[in-house]
Amino acid sequence: MLYLVATPIGNLEDMTFRAVRVLKEVDLIACEDTRHSRKLLQHYGISTRLTSFFEHNERDKGEKLLVELRAGKDIALISDAGTPAISDPGYRLVRRCHEAGIGVSIVPGPQAAVSSLAVSGLPTDRFAFEGFLPARSGARRDRLTALLSEERTLVFYESPHRLAATLADLAGLCPQREVVVVRELTKLHEEICRGSAGELAERWRAEKVRGEVVLLLAPAEPVEPELDLDTVLRAALEAGEPMKEISRKLAKVYGMSGSEVYARALALK
Repeated sequence: MLYLVATPIGNLEDMTFRAVRVLKEVDLIACEDTRHSRKLLQHYGISTRLTSFFEHNERDKGEKLLVELRAGKDIALISDAGTPAISDPGYRLVRRCHEAGIGVSIVPGPQAAVSSLAVSGLPTDRFAFEGFLPARSGARRDRLTALLSEERTLVFYESPHRLAATLADLAGLCPQREVVVVRELTKLHEEICRGSAGELAERWRAEKVRGEVVLLLAPAEPVEPELDLDTVLRAALEAGEPMKEISRKLAKVYGMSGSEVYARALALK
């Protein structure tokens, strides 16, 4: 069995009883940084053997872990902080286990993105996790521009030394949009900073940022279509657009299913 074991994102007291038990009982623990993880294991009296598993050795080490799993060994996968396989290469090992018929089980616990969403005060009924934005400024602005119309709360991980630049990009694109910066969650200097993109860009413009950062962007307001559906459908049909493509594009805009829009287009045609 491969166990995905969540570990604390800051406060060591967030380790669960089950996580401690599983880490003691498995034959091997695969982790990002053995030096970092050894401190956690020593704190809880866990003496299980450690092996490194990270982005640059994932392919070769993954094969070795599969050999051990096929031989009947139980392995726990942990990350430096939080839930493994979220925004790290662990998902590839999980996929290979499923393909090989090896059992996979989750030992849930801390997760920075969802925890930050919960304390942000932004809508939580619909959200999207975007991981890290591109490091290069042009690519980052392009990605943010593409996401501006998203009607779900957006959750990003961000490097502390890029936070000011990202907030400046948001201030230029949507200065009044609500943004939340969650920093050092569960740690001594935990901070939740809320405001408009423009306000937070100014707040963090000259301040040196330390620690782990999660950045959240409020959803865009739904755009009410200016023209009624029949008028838009007639124009699209006259332009020779395929009805299936018309239906797919307009369904989201008008809050209808694709089949409903298709039926309307068929009736007009």
